[in-house]
Amino acid sequence: MKKLDFKRELKYLYKPSGQKISVVDVPPMNFLTITGQGNPNNSPAYQEAVEALYSVAYTVKFMVKKGDMEIDYGVMPLEGLWWVPDMSQFSLDDKEAWLWQMMIMQPEFITAAMIAEAKAQAKKKKGLQAIDRLQLEQFVEGTAVQLLYTGPYADEGPTIQRLHQHVHELGGELSGKHHEIYLGDPRRTAPERLKTVIRQPFLVPEAVAG
Repeated sequence: MKKLDFKRELKYLYKPSGQKISVVDVPPMNFLTITGQGNPNNSPAYQEAVEALYSVAYTVKFMVKKGDMEIDYGVMPLEGLWWVPDMSQFSLDDKEAWLWQMMIMQPEFITAAMIAEAKAQAKKKKGLQAIDRLQLEQFVEGTAVQLLYTGPYADEGPTIQRLHQHVHELGGELSGKHHEIYLGDPRRTAPERLKTVIRQPFLVPEAVAG
């Protein structure tokens, strides 16, 4: 059986430095996604959305492992895009206004038909209504700055500001949505030990692009 380790293959995207900000060109990738709105800390809809994502991601993984492909791979980390209609008003202090898109990266060989079958199986087993809203979509992020942050989610502010400042120092302009990749499980890991990749796409000045 062939075994694939996408976190190792994409180490530059999923295990960056926690000290030095890196500029990365993120290739187009496919994601299992679901969207919503509200404070992730107290929203039942958000919790159900995340559970639905994991349920289908693991279901399709085991479908592939047990099927004709005979491929085993690790389910990728949960990722989140966070934004408000006017990103100049984006604030960590007003989470009720947040829009979000939660995502789990999928290998290129995962098809929409396979996701549809996995959704049907997972819904029959779990009964989660949010499963119906899951989609397989390509996400094109492009050039971004990123840094590995360790600590409570509520204390990310200075790291986010550091990334934004770095973009400005490069002569770039913030674009796209605030992006986080969760490498730890808040249910099992102390807040001060949680690891999160914080990423911010930006428009590249010619000097950086060249």
